Formats: sequence, C-alpha cells, structure tokens
Amino acid sequence: MIEVLTTEAFKEKVFNFDENTEWKFEGQIPAVVDFYADWCGPCKMVAPILEELAEEYDGKINIYKVDTDKQQELAQAFGIQSIPSILFIPLEEQPQMAAGALPKDAMKQAISDVLKVE
Repeated sequence: MIEVLTTEAFKEKVFNFDENTEWKFEGQIPAVVDFYADWCGPCKMVAPILEELAEEYDGKINIYKVDTDKQQELAQAFGIQSIPSILFIPLEEQPQMAAGALPKDAMKQAISDVLKVE
C-alpha cells in the first residue's frame, strides 16, 4: 500500500532534515518516494505503476508519495524542480533521485540496482 506523507511523517519514516545534516534513513526497509502533484499529467501516468510495484514488492520496500503542492517545505528541502521526481532510498547507501515519468521496467531496474531488492 502506498502512503501519502506529510512533512512530519516524512521526518519520522524517511529523513529528519531538521535534526540531521548528513543523510540518515529512518526506515527499516528500502523505500521509494514519489514527489508529485495532482495536476501533473506524467505524475498520473506513474501512479498506477507505483501501485503495481507496491503489490509486487509488498514487505520488501515501502512506497511513499509526497504532494509537492501541500508539502512545499519538503519539496524545497530536496530541491525538487520538476515532477514527478522519484527518490530511491537503499538501507545503507545514499539515496538516488530520478526525474520524470519512468516506465515500469526502469523502476524495477532501479529497485534492483539501487535498493538491492529483487
């Protein structure tokens, strides 16, 4: 299931950028964060793909969404310039950002390569 995060929930579950200057992932399993807006056409194309991935990788990764219109502070903290922007967060390494509407196979490749999840 995909969870829409507020800035406060993001700080608890992903990264508390108020307390940490260095990246420190708060999650227990790898995560994908979709920065989107309701009016964005490419974001609407990505949404069903993320739903499918949430089912396929249930229990292996968490998928979160952040509405950049409602959570502007969070979008600014991550320097979001275009949407969709998708943040892939492995457990141990630095997160990687991908901009644009990725097709499902590219997302699965990133989940495999960046998150080390099959």
